[in-house]
Amino acid sequence: MPPVNSTGTLQTKAATHANDFNVIKSFDDNRRLPLLFGQHDEYLKIIEHQLQVAITPRGNKLAIRGSKSACKRTLFVFDNLVNRISNQLDVTIGDVKGAIRMSMDTAQHHQPDQLIQIKTHRKIISPRSPGQAKYISAIGQNELVFGSGPAGTGKSYLAVACAAQALLEGKVERIIFSRPAVEAGENLGFLPGDMKEKVDPYLRPLYDALYDVMPHTKVENYIADGTIEIAPLAFMRGRTLASSFIILDEAQNTTRQQMKMFLTRLGEGSHMVINGDPSQVDLPDNVVSGLADATGLLENVEGISHIKLTEEDIVRHPLVSKIVKAYDNAHQGTRTRGARN
Repeated sequence: MPPVNSTGTLQTKAATHANDFNVIKSFDDNRRLPLLFGQHDEYLKIIEHQLQVAITPRGNKLAIRGSKSACKRTLFVFDNLVNRISNQLDVTIGDVKGAIRMSMDTAQHHQPDQLIQIKTHRKIISPRSPGQAKYISAIGQNELVFGSGPAGTGKSYLAVACAAQALLEGKVERIIFSRPAVEAGENLGFLPGDMKEKVDPYLRPLYDALYDVMPHTKVENYIADGTIEIAPLAFMRGRTLASSFIILDEAQNTTRQQMKMFLTRLGEGSHMVINGDPSQVDLPDNVVSGLADATGLLENVEGISHIKLTEEDIVRHPLVSKIVKAYDNAHQGTRTRGARN
């Protein structure tokens, strides 16, 4: 596939309104433009609606009209999508919406060609929000990263993808996934089966992420020979994990003692990512979450990064973000009324 090059310049003279700008976006090769536009120009309509711009195709050019900031964001979105096409990647609705979210980060507008990417066995993954970009960058630059935020922000999936890339590039020898086996309001203690069959349901999201970034047979082979290990948190005690990429998921459900135990497993040549959603703690009311405790204690320690994702970084169904906001607002209202009482 030939590269799709493009240029865009801001022009104000032809603006219809005083506060509008006109942008002419040119493409050297317009054979791949349908990939940018989507079926029945679906992607263009999404960009127009979310960025409040008017886009008119003209041969190998796009005429874009809107506010100056909206035009700049639109240029960034197209640069992002063109970069995907030039790297032999598909463009989906998720990619378009992700590029729109990324355009909110004005610090990236001057370097659209330096996009963050995670290369795994099966696909190349790009961040779909500014928060995700900071999270991926932090994992690449620090030996220990805490990722906190609501469901749907990609904390676990991106950590698994980074681990797969590190293994593929030979930066680590093993991947180790762990989770505390805390029941989310349900009593599962009498499930039948051996230990593996009992704990696998808790670890299923990690399996799902692995199968998405690696071929199924490779995952099974890696698990069989110990290159990939998936185990409950309790199995980590007494171990030193060297040359490994270690992920602790659902860390909000660890106790202080469990978190300290896990953190001190970090061995030479290893990287550790600890994820959790502070709003979904399933511990007893009188037990302090190990995630909240650790992020407070280690806030200023060099080599440790804490990335806080928000509902703005949610990349699941659009209703998920609205649901999270509704619960957060209700919780905040309850706390406010309680304080007044």
